[in-house]
Amino acid sequence: MGPSVATPQDWLRTFEAAVRARDFAVGRELFATDAMAFGTWARAVAGLDNIVREQWQNVWPRIRNFHFEGDTSVHASGDSAWIAGGWLTEVTGPDGRPVTRPGRGTFVLERRSGKWLAVHSHFSLLPSQSETAHGRLPSDAARS
Repeated sequence: MGPSVATPQDWLRTFEAAVRARDFAVGRELFATDAMAFGTWARAVAGLDNIVREQWQNVWPRIRNFHFEGDTSVHASGDSAWIAGGWLTEVTGPDGRPVTRPGRGTFVLERRSGKWLAVHSHFSLLPSQSETAHGRLPSDAARS
């Protein structure tokens, strides 16, 4: 029997706890087998087995204290719901010191047979405004 998640808010709290505990079995109970995911490690992954192998198993063991921030939006309508918000984790930096790693995440949930399941997730690190990430502006670029 899987975790009890009566609402999308319960679903999110249960997912956060599963990530922190590195409990892949509980995480699996929260996702549809046909889910699609975009991640910080894996570019695009289809199917729960692939999500676990290509994203979760590469990220969850590296992070600590995963949680969504308090202003995360959770909305439901009928048998569909979405969750979107910022998240924080702690990782060990190249120098061996703890580093806070901020990002943002989105889930699309569907209630199937009375159970909330993620059918899509998208995790990304916070965007960078650096030239390394976006390239240099041409000298003739319009700036407002």
